[in-house]
Amino acid sequence: MVNVLFICSQNRLRSPTAEQVFADWPGVETASAGINHDAQVPVCPELLEWANLILVMEPRHRSKLSSKFKPHLRDKKIICLNIPDDFEFMAPELIEILRKQVPQFLPD
Repeated sequence: MVNVLFICSQNRLRSPTAEQVFADWPGVETASAGINHDAQVPVCPELLEWANLILVMEPRHRSKLSSKFKPHLRDKKIICLNIPDDFEFMAPELIEILRKQVPQFLPD
């Protein structure tokens, strides 16, 4: 089982969408969180420990993650999807982008 953590800023639009889109992917457990202090579900050491794979939406999320949680990221694979904060929750365009970009990092 691969535990995949999706991270955006507020955990309100992009990362919860990604969590839902891939929730039924075989061999994958999904969760989502936000890197900002006022996120719906804030990133925490426990979530980072749980995750085998971390997918961030923007480069600044990777930077913030590294500066705030460096000791918890030693052996973690962090991938930036480069998805801007231009989408609503479950927007068809966002789902399409996620379905094109994410599967290459998930088990077959």
